[in-house]
Amino acid sequence: MSVALVTGASRGIGLEISRFLAGRGWDLGLIATNRGRLEEVGEALRQQHGVRVCTYPANVSDWSQLQAATTDLTEQLGPVDLLVNNAGRVDAEVPLWEADPEEWVDVIEVNLVGPFYLERLLVPSMLKRGGGIVVNLVSGAGARDWGTFTAYTASKTALIRNVGDLHVAGYSAGLRAFGIAPGVVDTEMARSLQMHADRTEFTPVERTLALLGAILDRELDPWAGTYLRASDDTVESLRQFGPARAADPLARTLGIIPVGPDDPLR
Repeated sequence: MSVALVTGASRGIGLEISRFLAGRGWDLGLIATNRGRLEEVGEALRQQHGVRVCTYPANVSDWSQLQAATTDLTEQLGPVDLLVNNAGRVDAEVPLWEADPEEWVDVIEVNLVGPFYLERLLVPSMLKRGGGIVVNLVSGAGARDWGTFTAYTASKTALIRNVGDLHVAGYSAGLRAFGIAPGVVDTEMARSLQMHADRTEFTPVERTLALLGAILDRELDPWAGTYLRASDDTVESLRQFGPARAADPLARTLGIIPVGPDDPLR
């Protein structure tokens, strides 16, 4: 595998993922909305790592822009082997009944519809060539109820389900899909939230990169289709949990918690 597409690549976690992949020799397609910053990132990666980089200033919620970007990327670098859906935004920290409808829908479109668009554009080619990897940057906010920034939580919950859907339909054909929750990384988006205003400890982004590296090295194939949490999981801890995961195919997947062992729900 040699070509990756990373969204939200001009800053934060997406930038660190792009640097990490370039350091491993991957040719890159990078998508972000800030043209100037994105082009600076692309040029720096070319100079520092000698990889091929194509940059696309685009909004991931725009189907036509993504069609053009993925078509050009394939023509310039070849078919995409790794898709990293990182681009995302957060809405106001208010309960749902106070949410701004336009902002709410926009967050859903960026965080959920955008990944779907890119999966729809790229996964068929992956399957024709024997498989590929999709990594969605999800969130602990999608794994439980919160009460505020409800578009963000709903979209991240749906993105975890999206990982499971890809896994069930595509694993036997060679597709590997993973959801990585990076924890609270020190980014502009994290610092924009009031809930993190006084936070002094953050999850090092290197923990996310370590999980991504293990995915690329096929060490975490037994965890395909699941939710991984970089703030707590390591490659070693996931190895130790391997037998328990193998015994319970629903482990680390999205579901409704049953009342007890006799609840027919599960």
